[in-house]
Amino acid sequence: MISSNIIFPHKEPMMRLRAWLLILAAAAAAIPARAASLSKDEIKKVLDKNPDLVLDVLRQNKKAFFEIVIQADQEERTRRQQEAEEAQRKELDERIKNPLVPAITEKTRVRGNRDAKYTLVEYSDFQCPYCSKGYKTVESLRQKYGKDLRVVFKNLPLPFHDQAMTAAQWFEAATLQSADKAWSFHDKLFENQDKLGVAFYKETAKSLGLDVAKLEKDAQSQAVKDAIDADMKEAKGFDFTGTPGFLFNGIPVRGAYPPEYFEEIIKKLEAAKAK
Repeated sequence: MISSNIIFPHKEPMMRLRAWLLILAAAAAAIPARAASLSKDEIKKVLDKNPDLVLDVLRQNKKAFFEIVIQADQEERTRRQQEAEEAQRKELDERIKNPLVPAITEKTRVRGNRDAKYTLVEYSDFQCPYCSKGYKTVESLRQKYGKDLRVVFKNLPLPFHDQAMTAAQWFEAATLQSADKAWSFHDKLFENQDKLGVAFYKETAKSLGLDVAKLEKDAQSQAVKDAIDADMKEAKGFDFTGTPGFLFNGIPVRGAYPPEYFEEIIKKLEAAKAK
């Protein structure tokens, strides 16, 4: 299953070329029967000299024209989706053998059993709607795998989300006071994306028993900036350009996949161990 946040652009050069070729083919096919005996070169010469002929044919066959364009678009989307799925399958097989290694130290904020069998590292943006789906997936996996799963959250705020960086700063500032309370702060942010803003951060911090004044000051500190920069640099190094991105035991997952996708990865990991 492909993530819902994968978008296949409508105006890429190859797709436009393909669409126009189909359009011209349809126009040529619609030229009166008396032209059927002409060679391709002769038809081309006629169209070169009379470009309006193509437009006239298209105007007279609007329904067929739009059906061809829609079909070309659907075929291109399907092709690109299949290519993306195949690339991810190959990457999955490769990373089972050679997993990526994120920075996790004794100081890393970890949710769950530090010695867990599985490690899920998430690169995420608090304002991203797809990351909200990712949050729900992670919670589902935590409930199912319990002590066998540990979760690490890393910041990847996207520049076009106006609250993403600020939310990340407050989250990191909360961590400086209490990792446990920071995780609760993390949950509140994802569960209330429509309320993101400094007023909400202050209200949430106060409800969690955090020192709000210190939190506000620390959010602008160099320590917080460095922590976020390190997360973003690591994400870029693993080629995570959108959110959410995950590493499950070093295997990259690019997009808001459902829990079942991660469960399939677990099956593959266990099968590889058994060999």
